[in-house]
Amino acid sequence: MVGDDLVVEVTGFDRFCALNKRGVTVPLEHVVTVGEGVQMGRPLMPGLPWLANSFPGLFTVGSYRRQGKWTFWVVHDPKQAVLITLRDEHYSQLVIEVDDPQATIALVSGALNSRGLS
Repeated sequence: MVGDDLVVEVTGFDRFCALNKRGVTVPLEHVVTVGEGVQMGRPLMPGLPWLANSFPGLFTVGSYRRQGKWTFWVVHDPKQAVLITLRDEHYSQLVIEVDDPQATIALVSGALNSRGLS
């Protein structure tokens, strides 16, 4: 997080797979929920890839459209993924792999609570 924004940076190989997308920045006030429990249809294929790459079982990175909604993914291990639901943004969800999902959820939830946004 930077100030009042949630910032997701994409680096290295993931940036290449996301077709050079550097990341996503959204105001914390647009975060609706943050949690675990990533649901996938086919293995690591969350929808139609637009600016994305996926190799089932290895990684899913980039922008996907499913049922009329955009989702941004940076995931290699779904067990390490955090699901962030948004409102009033291009993406309705961010699905991001992190080192410690519980700590990330606590950090974002704490930031929301401290600003009276949850």
